Amino acid sequence: MLKPLAIGLILVFPVSSNVNAEDLLAVYQQALDSAPQLKSAAYKVEVGKAESGQAFGQMLPQVAGTANWSSNNLQQSGGLGLQSYKGTRYFVSLTQTLMDFGKFWEWRRTKEQERQFDAEHADAEQTLMVDVVKRYLAILDAEDQLRFIRQQIQAMESNQQQVNKQFAKQMVKITDVYEIEARLDQLKADEIEADSQLQTARVALKELTNIDSLELAHLRDGIEFKELDGKLEDWIAVAMSESPTLAAQRSAIAVASNNVAVQKSKYMPVVDMQLYFYDTNTGYQSEIISTGVTKTQVAAINVTVPIFTGGVTTQRVNEAQSTLGIKQEENEGKIRALIKETNESFSLANANAKRIRAAQKAQESAGKSLEAMQSGFKYGVKTVREVLEAEQAKYKAERDLAKAKYTYIVNRIRFLKAIGTINEDNLLEVNQWLQH
Repeated sequence: MLKPLAIGLILVFPVSSNVNAEDLLAVYQQALDSAPQLKSAAYKVEVGKAESGQAFGQMLPQVAGTANWSSNNLQQSGGLGLQSYKGTRYFVSLTQTLMDFGKFWEWRRTKEQERQFDAEHADAEQTLMVDVVKRYLAILDAEDQLRFIRQQIQAMESNQQQVNKQFAKQMVKITDVYEIEARLDQLKADEIEADSQLQTARVALKELTNIDSLELAHLRDGIEFKELDGKLEDWIAVAMSESPTLAAQRSAIAVASNNVAVQKSKYMPVVDMQLYFYDTNTGYQSEIISTGVTKTQVAAINVTVPIFTGGVTTQRVNEAQSTLGIKQEENEGKIRALIKETNESFSLANANAKRIRAAQKAQESAGKSLEAMQSGFKYGVKTVREVLEAEQAKYKAERDLAKAKYTYIVNRIRFLKAIGTINEDNLLEVNQWLQH
């Protein structure tokens, strides 16, 4: 009932092509084509299907056939001379399990394992979506931070020229000159660090796509960042039922439980039916049978009862039970982690939506304050320090607003991953927020 709310808030914007910038969907496709973790999960799915097929095949009739043709030379003492003859043997057998609980529970175990691998593959797909969004936005954030710093450097250099001229006319103090120089040096140091963070973000994205990222499309203006609807308790219930992470863990518990049954079945007797046909004209040591040909047909019921295995079966049961306990404790840990992730991402996304609105107001106020400070400085009622602080506050408000937008999107995507409903429609939603 709540699930459509998470994926239905798609804003529709007209899309126009831009060959100079890659958007989120293009980068995601690159990651799909090259992500090793996703390919590994896909191979595990195939492994699970193969193992399940093998286990089922063990319960079906097993048919084997052997044919032998030989040329024999037999020399015996006593004047019998040398005997040469052709020998043939044919053997066909059919064995059908009638009662073997071990094979049955092993088949059940592999079926659960197949479901586990399917869920892990789905989880890997969702994780890749989140990683692509995080790393894509990390680049945009780093580019914005670097751009803001460079804009601030340009503004500071302009201020420096103005203050130097005023200092030459003895209209400002030397301390004002030194303060601008110090701030400018700090900004240049910040520029180096910001550029380094941008390169790190690009390398992180390349890890997913194995392609050097080109120019990326940035967020457009005028987007309404809405708070998430619904109650947290309801979303946690959705997460408990929809999360592929928990689905995989539940299957892992079932795998371990069935393995306990497999090991316990080693105490049980095994019953199988055997039919075989044997045809030969040679006997012991390939001697020719005097009567010509021997044909044997046998139908048998074989019963194998385990009596003593040196304690091996008992220890295997103990091992399987301990493994089951491990999986159950791991499940409890993942449930708690999922509740925490759902709670945290839900709360942060809504807090970020409010912060964006507050940051927009702060940006407007900071811009007006800077204009007032610059006007006051022009008429000599404000100091250089006050102007610089107002300018710094303006750029800080712009950086905070940009970062709040990226943080909102990341936490929204985290939330959708936590409740297990994230899909490509959600990437399309974010992609439509970009400038194309």
